[in-house]
Amino acid sequence: MNTKDVKTMDAKAMGKVAVLMGGRSAEREVSMMSGTGVLAALKSRGVDAHAFDPAERDLGELKREGFQRCFIALHGRFGEDGTVQGALELLGIPYTGPGVMASAVAMDKLMTKRIWIAEGLSTPAWRQVHSADETRAAFKALGSPMIVKPVREGSTIGLSKVVNEAQCAAAYELAAKLDPLVMCEQFIAGDEVTCPVLGTGAAARAMPVIRIVAPDGNYDYQNKYFTDDTKYLVPCGLPEGEEVAIQALVLKAYLTLDCRGWSRADVMIDAKTRKPYLLEINTSPGMTGHSLVPMSARAAGLSYEDLCLALLASASLDHAA
Repeated sequence: MNTKDVKTMDAKAMGKVAVLMGGRSAEREVSMMSGTGVLAALKSRGVDAHAFDPAERDLGELKREGFQRCFIALHGRFGEDGTVQGALELLGIPYTGPGVMASAVAMDKLMTKRIWIAEGLSTPAWRQVHSADETRAAFKALGSPMIVKPVREGSTIGLSKVVNEAQCAAAYELAAKLDPLVMCEQFIAGDEVTCPVLGTGAAARAMPVIRIVAPDGNYDYQNKYFTDDTKYLVPCGLPEGEEVAIQALVLKAYLTLDCRGWSRADVMIDAKTRKPYLLEINTSPGMTGHSLVPMSARAAGLSYEDLCLALLASASLDHAA
């Protein structure tokens, strides 16, 4: 994304803008933080932007009140899973981020993995499970440690790292409380990195890779959003050639799911083989003070405010009227 292009964007041409924040998912608190930051950034650039919480207001009000674009700062279900995107398609209001199908598929970690595997992209081995017994069987197959998580949640909510068979039942129950679809995943020991992608189609570009160093290797909900103990390294300091390889892998993963506008993919690098494995892709990434897309954008010369404006300018529909 060209910084010069952002500087010349006409904020007034964006029209009346709704920043969708809050919502009904388990990530509501983080969404409010993201949306508040985005709203302030857009207003600072002269955009006629307004907060809009779908948990408190009917989406039909967007049309009735003359909103012309939506910046989606919702996270998780009912915001990142294709549902809001579908409603906005029906209302004919362009929105930021991937469209209906890409959003729905990316929210479903099992479906995402199936597509990536079909396309020859590397991702950790997994099992879908329906009970504590099946979770124990998966542990025997995948080995220790093993990750247990709900299929359609984000921000590591409901995720457990299992190191012995006795922990399997509790890990399954925790994940199943949040989603009837539960998966077990092979744990990849090594460097944890993330890489945003901005743009659409042939114009899509992978941004600088960020290496994440969390306390005791535990990059959980608390360490993501509410502490300053996690270190984010950008430049990432990876061996020569690895960052380029990861950017290429992430860009292919993004295009394979037909993402547009922006997304961010999380990757683990095996410490022994240095092979990167795709974990998941986030189609409405966080925009808080601890968030990673703004951090990567800054390393590429794009301020938080300019990033928000550029993303808003990319708002579109799957099916334009």
